[in-house]
Amino acid sequence: MLALNADVNPDRCRVLGLVGSVALMGGGLTAGALPVREALLPSSGRAALGVVCAYFGLVLLVAAWWWLGRAVRGPRPPAPRELLLTLGTWAAPLLLGPPLFSRDVYSYLAQGAMVDARIDVYAYGPSHLGGPLATEVAPVWRHTPAPYGPVFLALASKAAYLARIDTPTGILGMRLVALLGVGLMIAFLPRLARRCGVEPSAALWLGALNPLVLLHLVAGAHNDALMLGLLGAGLVAALGGWPARAAVLVALAALVKAPAALGLLAVAGLWSARFTGRARTVRAAALTWAVALATTALVTAATGTGYGWLGTLSTPVSPDNWSLTSGLGRLSGALLESVGSGLADLAVPVWRWFGLAATAVAVAVLWLRRVRLGPVYALALSLLAVFALGPAFRPWYALWGLFLIAAAAPDGRVRRWAAAGSGILALGLLPSGSPPDGMQLTLAVGGGALALLALWWMFEMSDPSAVAARPRTAS
Repeated sequence: MLALNADVNPDRCRVLGLVGSVALMGGGLTAGALPVREALLPSSGRAALGVVCAYFGLVLLVAAWWWLGRAVRGPRPPAPRELLLTLGTWAAPLLLGPPLFSRDVYSYLAQGAMVDARIDVYAYGPSHLGGPLATEVAPVWRHTPAPYGPVFLALASKAAYLARIDTPTGILGMRLVALLGVGLMIAFLPRLARRCGVEPSAALWLGALNPLVLLHLVAGAHNDALMLGLLGAGLVAALGGWPARAAVLVALAALVKAPAALGLLAVAGLWSARFTGRARTVRAAALTWAVALATTALVTAATGTGYGWLGTLSTPVSPDNWSLTSGLGRLSGALLESVGSGLADLAVPVWRWFGLAATAVAVAVLWLRRVRLGPVYALALSLLAVFALGPAFRPWYALWGLFLIAAAAPDGRVRRWAAAGSGILALGLLPSGSPPDGMQLTLAVGGGALALLALWWMFEMSDPSAVAARPRTAS
């Protein structure tokens, strides 16, 4: 079954993934994160069919990626150019469809429009803007300020200008920003992998062709793409002996989304190798942060958005948000409430603070071991700890660590777990980005089951031993 022992044909993987991508895009036309005026009721027949079609395509796409991974690990791995052709083939249909798995792109456009209108995005939510764009923002984020830095907001304001034509044009503008980030990722990932002693094809398969990249950075147009692209460029500069340039690039990445600031630890660690003496670490750290702070001051002055984002970094931590720590907090709160304790309301905040403390400890331990791990690998594991233990959980946040694990982790258990986790997380959301009800969950499972049946039939037909074993009828 599934011809696991047969040689993997990368061309077949490309075609299978294209079929999945097209089906996913087609399902998104009725079940994706559509503009409010175009959205269908989840109970409608077309929306139901869209969920089935989208999950059918999603499972095919994940299967094609996983199967392609066997070719990458095989004796004749496809060249990076061939993998990039596959990435473009799989991404093209998703670029033409509606946003998938999240409505965040509408928040980006509304925040960009607020910057254009001289409304303080760090003091007000999109509801203060009003109009069609504010209506498109998910209700949970309409009244919350932006947690993003001035680099991203400056680009979002340009895309918001396009949204004056119509919303789909604005979405295309945000997709172009995301594609800029993905372009930087695929440009610097092979170079980063070579510096870290990893095969570039293996790095591209895990870090660029990853379903999470296609689903959330391309189809969802998340700004994490730009953050990761700039972070990758900065790390390549640091490893290439340009630490000041690296500090600038990593600071720009942090001015898109704050988690990239951890990359300054790697830059400082690499910069310290250029000095001698006991104080070399302190000197390198001081220079790194001085360059980063100067970059922040210049960019903030140029954009005029101010430093309010420093006070809004907790915006993603909404009351309804789920994460490992908030889940444990809700469970603890329910147990405390069942025994009549008055401490139930404190359970979630305490667990979140515990998660932050555990993250800080994990990062400290990893950086104490950075000489053995290497600075890029230590940074990858640190960002993965932020994703796993932080107060906000989104599938695309896993890419913060996965992108660098693809470049720096040695072949072994960590890479296998990273690949398996990527496949599981890819299946975790509905194409609309909304929490599923029982009917939608059933439809999604049904679409995935149909994809598995199609895969079984396809591989049975392609297995010579299975074909030869079939009884022949007399003529």
